Amino acid sequence: MFDEEGMVLCGASVYTQKYYLNENFDGLPEGIKEELKIICVLYTEDVGGTIRLVFDEDGKLEIVVDHEEDDILFDEIGSALKVKQMRREKAELFEAMEMYYRIFFLGEDE
Repeated sequence: MFDEEGMVLCGASVYTQKYYLNENFDGLPEGIKEELKIICVLYTEDVGGTIRLVFDEDGKLEIVVDHEEDDILFDEIGSALKVKQMRREKAELFEAMEMYYRIFFLGEDE
């Protein structure tokens, strides 16, 4: 699935109480799929709103967060801190996902 930012890897929403994994990534190991789910669901439980992990056209994995305009429970400061924490703590996973995407979807060599 593509959106305006690129190819969506996965995402979650506090509003729908749902998690989404793009079916193009069904071939990922179960452990990685579970870790991605935990990352997304914990984000929405902690700060609210929605989160999507999206590959841009160059294969860089972006963390895209959003919230409804009238959501007074959304924690903007907490969101920014959580995204920073994710980038730091999950850097290895995100780098591996970027390599996977570049090889299997963009056709680049290792």
